[in-house]
Amino acid sequence: MSGGTLRVLPLGGLGEIGKNMTVVEYDDRIVVVDTGLRFPTAEQMGIDLVLPDFTYLRDRVEDIEAIVITHGHEDHLGALPWVLRELGTEDAPPVYGGPLAMAMARSKLDEHRIRDVVLEDVPDGETIEAGPFDIELIHMTHSIPDSNAVAITTDVGTVLITGDYKFDQTPVDGRPADMSRLAELGRDGVLLLCGDSTNADRPGYSPSEAGVGPHLEEVFSRCEGRIIVTSFASNIHRVQQVVDAAAALGRKVALVGRSMRKNVNIGRSLGHIELPDGILVQPREIDQFPDERIVIISTGSQGEPLSALRRMAHNDHRQVRLHAGDSVVFSATPIPGNERAVNETIDRLYHIGCDVITTADAPVHASGHGYQEELKLMLNLTRPRYVLPMHGDFKRIHLHAQLAESVGIDPDAIFQGENGLPLELDERGARWGDKVQSGMIFVDGVDIGDPADVALRDRRMLSADGIFIVVATISEQDGSSVAPPEVIFRGVPFLEQADELIEEIRGAVEDSLDAAAKDRVREVDLLQQQLHDDLAAFVYDRLKRRPMVLPVVVEV
Repeated sequence: MSGGTLRVLPLGGLGEIGKNMTVVEYDDRIVVVDTGLRFPTAEQMGIDLVLPDFTYLRDRVEDIEAIVITHGHEDHLGALPWVLRELGTEDAPPVYGGPLAMAMARSKLDEHRIRDVVLEDVPDGETIEAGPFDIELIHMTHSIPDSNAVAITTDVGTVLITGDYKFDQTPVDGRPADMSRLAELGRDGVLLLCGDSTNADRPGYSPSEAGVGPHLEEVFSRCEGRIIVTSFASNIHRVQQVVDAAAALGRKVALVGRSMRKNVNIGRSLGHIELPDGILVQPREIDQFPDERIVIISTGSQGEPLSALRRMAHNDHRQVRLHAGDSVVFSATPIPGNERAVNETIDRLYHIGCDVITTADAPVHASGHGYQEELKLMLNLTRPRYVLPMHGDFKRIHLHAQLAESVGIDPDAIFQGENGLPLELDERGARWGDKVQSGMIFVDGVDIGDPADVALRDRRMLSADGIFIVVATISEQDGSSVAPPEVIFRGVPFLEQADELIEEIRGAVEDSLDAAAKDRVREVDLLQQQLHDDLAAFVYDRLKRRPMVLPVVVEV
């Protein structure tokens, strides 16, 4: 180990599942690994997407040598258009990744009309020279093709960021993880391992993706009506196995959901998926075939509000109307945090009369993340000097740390971190650096905003107790009321005594204005503040609720 200080700064992915983003910094130069997002929780009302707070990078655009994407999932790739737009596409660094990840990135950037950014396909094993960094992508197996670990080498040593992985010995595409290269890196010396912690709580080994296909065919053979399979749109190998099972049973296949159609087209163009001639039918043609001849592959396995399956469950889909006798197969498990939305969708499907099959009923899903024995295998192959568990909530990071200790890693060399806390490594060892700004940026429509945005607080207040709007018209000369106040309310939960309450509020407004006139308060801002305080107190006294109070003062 020689040279200066190497910093590894997670901006997302620690203490959470999603929005993965890691900054590797050396000699005042930067490589960014992954630009992920996550989907909003129920409390984040009206928010569309949640991005990592990348404020740290805004003033250092010229220092960024490269952005490297480990694979094409949204929690690793999805924030790329916003990151590039905010950092400025004119000075944008080149973006590297596997062919499928880069094809998905091109599609995203096209949607956002972002051009003139260099996106470069990188074959496994090829080294990219980027300033003081040598960057190598190492083939891994996951639930999407072209998944890679990233080895970043500097004068200080090699940092290995695993990305999402499992050690599947019988992957659908016949390409297992490059364990020999991982072992070579371990022999040469890995300074720091940043490892996937998603399934650190599951003992044993994860089941092979190849085992899902026969189970799907077995489940399909028992279904008499239409079959709707929902899975991640990016799980191209799963789509292939659904298609194979449908073909074996003489069924046609319809792809429903924009991302499903888009990803299957990208997968076909890159040779990751093969569809038998004539098996695909358009969603509008579904009703032209008998129920027993159709399989529909749909988005919506996580209960996403606008997804195809969610709309079907609410009888709100333009082309597919579910009915009794349909079988819905959930070929995915809920991401932590999505359980409520998934259960709600399943309940709606039962109400329609569908038969629902989940992983609790049949082994129709295999996780793309390794279980405990695979995490130990990664640790033993690479024999890192230091370990920084990533990609997991704090419980899973803690469990991953215990696994590292169990295979002989010194407890003092295992760092359980959090977003915004950099790990600094040099010839003296490893230690935490000073915390930097991190957290969340919200996407609302096409705009991105400050995580402290008061709009969220206001939305929560509106959803709880509603809003009162009071319009008071006063004399410019003496501040007295010259017309009866107007009172408008929306979403206020009471309201049998509405008429009576409005009259009382008007009286309270008049009293407040009289008091202000007596105190010679003339400034509109001060009047509105006094009206707000008086009305809020009055409404709470009457209703024991705190609706938003919005006073408007008009001078005439």
